[in-house]
Amino acid sequence: MAKYTVIRTDTADSLIHKIILGIAEKFGAEVAIEKLVELEGQIMLLADNPYIGTDPRYMILRRQRYKVLITEKNLVFYKIDEKEKVVTVYAVLDQRQDYLNIIRGL
Repeated sequence: MAKYTVIRTDTADSLIHKIILGIAEKFGAEVAIEKLVELEGQIMLLADNPYIGTDPRYMILRRQRYKVLITEKNLVFYKIDEKEKVVTVYAVLDQRQDYLNIIRGL
C-alpha cells in the first residue's frame, strides 16, 4: 500500500493534457499515449517516496516548499503534506518552458 495519497490540481491535469496533445500533434496518438502512461507512472512513484524530487533551483519556489520531480522532458512541481500524508501535484511542465513565471501564477 502506498504511504501517501497523490492528488493533482485541475491546473496540473490541464497542463498534462496540453503536453500530451502537443505530442499527439507532432508524433501521433500512440506516442502520446505512451508518454501519458510513462508520466503518470512517474507521478505515482511519489506515493511511495515523495522525497525522490529535489528542491527547485529558484529560492522563491523553495520558500513555498515546492519539490520538483525531474523526468526525461518534464518537471513535476508538488508539495508534501506530512501530517495528512498527501502529495499535491500543482504543475507538470516541459523543461524548456519558463516555469518560474508559470508556477508563480498558480
